[in-house]
Amino acid sequence: MASEDSTINSLVERASEGDRRSVARLLTLVERGGVSAEIIAEATHPLAGKSHVIGITGAPGAGKSTLTASLARDLAESDHTPAVLAVDPSSPLTGGAILGDRVRMEEATEAGAFIRSMATRGHAGGLALAVPGMVRVFDAFGFNPVIIETVGVGQVEVDVASAADTVVVVVTSGWGDAVQANKAGLLEIADLFVVNKADRPGANDARRDLELMIDLSQVTGQAVRRPEIVMTTATEGKGLNELKEAVSEHHQFLIQEDQMSLRRSKRWKAEVRSRLEYLLSEFSKESIDNLEENQESSPSSVANDLAKNLLKKDELG
Repeated sequence: MASEDSTINSLVERASEGDRRSVARLLTLVERGGVSAEIIAEATHPLAGKSHVIGITGAPGAGKSTLTASLARDLAESDHTPAVLAVDPSSPLTGGAILGDRVRMEEATEAGAFIRSMATRGHAGGLALAVPGMVRVFDAFGFNPVIIETVGVGQVEVDVASAADTVVVVVTSGWGDAVQANKAGLLEIADLFVVNKADRPGANDARRDLELMIDLSQVTGQAVRRPEIVMTTATEGKGLNELKEAVSEHHQFLIQEDQMSLRRSKRWKAEVRSRLEYLLSEFSKESIDNLEENQESSPSSVANDLAKNLLKKDELG
């Protein structure tokens, strides 16, 4: 343990001096989880809290990777130090991920952005523990903003919302039916909408559908602030300045209206909840593995007894 502490302290020191290799090593340790991730969390927590975290999500094929790469490149070229955490789909059998975002983001990397890919490990919960820790590493060592790009499927979108200050939902022309089918979830998490591939037929129809959804949310009081809609064609660089301005304006809104502290409080609680659920799950597995089979007792009574024993533990991890 002492050797592990010493190694991580050395990495933290070098990362604080701007060594990107040390940052990359810390990110790897956080993604692996375990004791090292816990030590890094303790070391980086006091250093973090300054970066604007942007979540970019949406349906597969919406052009999120191209949009994220272009945004990161422009931010790097305008004296920012952006970092991108690209969350890729992974195989539920092997845990392997495609991790193709590095190729698309070569120009952003050359401009100075830090690009990191991670796998969801075949289930949405892969985000809940690793992403906040990896974002914290970026934040602690001066990267700002930190952009999280996800595959945008199901629960992953909600996980992004809990890990970001500003959530950008990307749609494309012809996505109107999906917008309608998912309106409640999208309106809950979206701070900004981007209609990408705006040069294609139907882009204005997608914008109209979004406007109608936003109008409805305003009437029902669901939205704190009306989400702006930005039209982009990421492959041509069109609309990127408008997107940067919209993201910056939302950031200022969060600060001025004291929404930032509220969101970060929710993020903190969400991470505590995820960690607690993980610890309880691990100890419940251990308890079940060590359980002596007694089919005369009902599963309900055995589960209740195990829960009582778990809650009596002085330390869970």
